[in-house]
Order: sequence, then structure tokens, then C-alpha cells
Amino acid sequence: MATILNIETATAVCSVALAVDGKVVAIEESHTKNSHAELITLFCEAVVKEAGITFQDLDAVAVSKGPGSYTGLRIGVSTAKGYCFAIDKPLISVGTLEAMAAGMITNESNPKDFLYCPMIDARRMEVYAAFFDSELNEIKATEAVIVDEHSFGELLSSNKIIFAGDGAPKCKEVLSHQPNAFFEESFNPSAAFMAKLSEKKFKQKDFEDVAYFEPFYLKDFVAGIPRVKGLK
Repeated sequence: MATILNIETATAVCSVALAVDGKVVAIEESHTKNSHAELITLFCEAVVKEAGITFQDLDAVAVSKGPGSYTGLRIGVSTAKGYCFAIDKPLISVGTLEAMAAGMITNESNPKDFLYCPMIDARRMEVYAAFFDSELNEIKATEAVIVDEHSFGELLSSNKIIFAGDGAPKCKEVLSHQPNAFFEESFNPSAAFMAKLSEKKFKQKDFEDVAYFEPFYLKDFVAGIPRVKGLK
């Protein structure tokens, strides 16, 4: 049985969940955009306090590794590393899309014979996406996809697929003509969905090197070009 602090900051949601033996016992979340840096340590402290333990009582710290927001990932990973260094406990990484799919699957109203496609917005008409079956087996690996009316045609021709996440609305715009495409509009990522995955990795001793671990960005960060008044 492990006590694991789970941190999710890869998307617009800032979420921290404390899990014992894969079950969430305390959780703090915010859906306020760009609030991660302000709230992350407060949330970590709050869930530990609510569980009646100290940070030293943790067995590991798990972090959502991406893909997702470059800034959000940096905040989450640096926070997780900081705790691991401070309390000398292992670091676990959990794929962001896999955790999202795990959350989609737990929705009892979703049919078991469907495929699940969690999506994260990646600017313009691009999304980060992956496909899983109801047993969380990866059907199609994580990739950056420019969505158009032909996207995922082969999978949609033979499978009913549920799309969810903040990248799904742009997909809905162009795939609404597909009879096998369904959209779960109320879905949000959560650190709670990481709990069973991080517990499994802990039992397998599947840990990251705290010093050298980097998030899974999938794409290089492209900074905006600053505009100087009077110059073009």
C-alpha cells in the first residue's frame, strides 16, 4: 500500500490528489486559467493536511508528464521534483492522455465497446491525441494531429469513438458528420485519474531519475516574438 501525491498541471486544470492504495482520499482543483503557479503548492499542502499526514509520510510523488501546456508542465514537474528532493522519495510520471482516458472509462454511462480519444488543445486546429480501448490498452499512440474532416477516418469507419478534453470541441466542428463520433463535453482532466496508474507504477518500481527527468512536450516550445512599439 502506497501513499502518493498526484500532480496534474498539463492542461488548464490545476489539480492535486492524495491517494492511498490507488484510492483518492483528498483532492484540490481549480479550473481558473493560468492559476497553476499560484495554487500548486497550496493544493499540495492542503491535501496532505486533510489526510492527516506529513510530506515525509509520502511514499512517492507522481506528476502528469504531458503532452500539454509547456508552462503548466514545467510548473508541475518542477514542483514534483522539489518535493522528491526534499523528502528523498521517488518520482513517478504518468502520461497525461492515458490518465484522461482512465477518467473517461470510469464514466459508467460510456459503453464498453467504444474507443476513447482524450484530446488536448495544441493551438489552431492541432490537438494532442491518443486512442485507448475500455481496458486502457493503447490503440494508437500519442501524436500531434491537425484536425480536418478526414482525421481518424480509418478508426471511425470501424469503431464508435468518444472524444473528450479541451481539444475535442475543434474536432467536433469538423467531425460532426461522422456517425461513429461522440463527444463528452463536460469532461475535465484531474489528478484523481492518475491514482491507479501511479499506484501500479509504484508497485512495479517504475520510477524516474529525479535529476534528469523532463516532461513529454511532444513539440518544441515556440515563444511568441515580442512586439516593440514603432517597429514592424
